[in-house]
This record gives sequence, structure tokens and C-alpha cells, in this order.
Amino acid sequence: MDHGDHGGHGGHDMPMGPMCSMNMLWNTQIIDTCIVFTSWHISSHTQFVLSCIAVAALGVLYEYLRAVQTAVDVRVARALAGSKGKTRARSGSRTPDGEPEEAGLLSGRRARRANETPVPPAPRALRAILYGLTVFLSFFLMLVFMTYNAYLILAVVVGAALGHYIFGGTMNIDAILNSASGGKSMACH
Repeated sequence: MDHGDHGGHGGHDMPMGPMCSMNMLWNTQIIDTCIVFTSWHISSHTQFVLSCIAVAALGVLYEYLRAVQTAVDVRVARALAGSKGKTRARSGSRTPDGEPEEAGLLSGRRARRANETPVPPAPRALRAILYGLTVFLSFFLMLVFMTYNAYLILAVVVGAALGHYIFGGTMNIDAILNSASGGKSMACH
């Protein structure tokens, strides 16, 4: 029985273009590697080298954003410390002995600890935007890592190390020595 011409739909003789390869194991494949998007499809060694450089640059950008986040936090903390002495914000109701009353879980208010200071809306929004960008970039780099491509993994690590070297030239010794966690962690964000 002849089914006739299907107009190219589902024909087996149609040439297929290069396809993204999806490896779930450690690999060193270069050609037909896709990085996060099908549109970031590697079809030559030159594209792969440029992609590794771009991934390393994203690692440097991630460390830059972390440094900017820290600098903004320091600037906001200094501004709040300077204004804290001038005007004392009321922190809600107090117990009979003068201690702040803890907000209940269902009250809609978060309980504020004695050493916490509310952050005004503008710096709070800036901090939230920087945090969101940092989280996005960390997860994006995680997706690059999940290509399981040894070269791309190396590019992520080299970019992060280079960025840390460039933007991590100083440290707060007191904060590190007094911190239980020691500062950095292996968390994504």
C-alpha cells in the first residue's frame, strides 16, 4: 500500500543538522557540546575555546558580584551605625522588664533580635537585587558544571579562582577569627 508523499514530514532521508550532545558522565567532548542553551552550540574548536573564556569570565563576574555585595553591606552598615546613635528606632512592643517582645509566627512580623537593625527600603532593594544576581549566576555556573565537561568545569573553577584572587585581596581578620563558620562555604549562594 502506498501512503504517498508526506511533504517532508517525518521522512528518514532528511539531513539533520548538528545536534547537541547530552552527556551525563564525565567527558572531554568539544564539538556538538551545548552550554546551557541549544543556541550556545559548539561547532568548532575556536568556539569552544571562546566559550571556555566566556565561562571563566562568568566565574570572575560571580566573585566581583560577591565583592560588590560585601562592599554595599559595609556601606549600609556604616550608614545605619551612624544614624543609630542619632535616632533610636522603636522595635515593637516590650515585655515588662524592658526586653523586646518576640513577634509570634502567625503575627506576620518577623522577630527581630536585639542586635539587628532594620534596613531602609532603598538599600534593602539594592541588596536584594545584588543577592538575586549572585544567586542567578551561581545557579547558571552550576548548570555549566552539570555538562560534566572537564574543560568547562575547569573554566568555572579557574574563573572563580581568578576572580577571588582579583577581588579577594583583603580580609577582615577579626570577623574570620570570631566566626564559627570561618567565612566562606561551599554553598551555591
